[in-house]
Amino acid sequence: MVRRKNLIAANWKMHKTVSEAVGFVRELQKSVGTFDDREVLIAPPFTALLAVSKELSREDFFLGGQNCHWEEKGAYTGEVSVPMLKDVGCRYVIVGHSERRHIFKEDDEVINKKVRAAVKWGLVPILCVGEMLEEREAGKTFEIVSDQLEKGLKDVDLLDGRSVVIAYEPVWAIGTGRTATPEQAQEVHSFIREKLSGSYGKDIAHSVRILYGGSVKPSNVDDLMKEEDVDGLLVGGASLEVESFRRIIEYQQKG
Repeated sequence: MVRRKNLIAANWKMHKTVSEAVGFVRELQKSVGTFDDREVLIAPPFTALLAVSKELSREDFFLGGQNCHWEEKGAYTGEVSVPMLKDVGCRYVIVGHSERRHIFKEDDEVINKKVRAAVKWGLVPILCVGEMLEEREAGKTFEIVSDQLEKGLKDVDLLDGRSVVIAYEPVWAIGTGRTATPEQAQEVHSFIREKLSGSYGKDIAHSVRILYGGSVKPSNVDDLMKEEDVDGLLVGGASLEVESFRRIIEYQQKG
C-alpha cells in the first residue's frame, strides 16, 4: 500500500491581521525545507484567506478554512459557505473543532451537515473528534470518539481515503500545556483506523490521514510523529510563530 503523506496543519484561530498573515507565510515558505513525505496547511482567519492564498507559492503548502456553513448560500448572516472557501483557494476546512463544539454548542448533527457539504462541493473536511478530561478519567475515550466519528461521518460516501481527514484532539490537552503521550495518541489513532476499516474497508481506512491535535510543540513533535498511525498534526498556539512552526514542520522522519 502507498504510504500516507503526512499533513502538518496550522489553525490560527482568531489571530493575525491580513498583513501579519501575509508576512508570516512569506517568511515560512522561505525557511522550511523541501520534503516529499509531508504537506503543510495554513488555516488563517476568514479575513486573511484571500491574501494568504495569493501568497502561497509552494506546491506542498495548502489553504484551509477554520469553519464553514452547510448551505451553499442564503440568509445566514455572518456565515461562510464551502463554495466561498473554494473560491478563495481553500483545499481543506476544519469541522467540529472542540471550540466549535463546546463554546458555540455545535452538535454532531450540525457537524455532520458541514462534513457532507464539504465533501459534496469538493473540499476535504478535517473532522475533529476527542474526549473531555472527565470522559477520559471515566474510561469513556473510545466510546466518545466512536460516537463522534460515527455521527460525524453519517451518510458520507468516501470515494477514497483522501476525501476526509480525521483529527484526534483530546479536549483536555488543547491549550492547556498537557499533551497526550505518543502512546495515548497512537492507541486512539489505531482505534479510529479500525473503526474506519469496519465502515469503509481496509483500503480506504489505510488511506485516511489521522492527525493529532492538543498542545503540540517543538519539544514533543518528533516523538508524536514516530507513531505508526499519527499522520500529521493540527497545531494551535505553536503555529503562530514562524520558528516554532518551522521546527514542527521539520520533525524528524520516522524510521
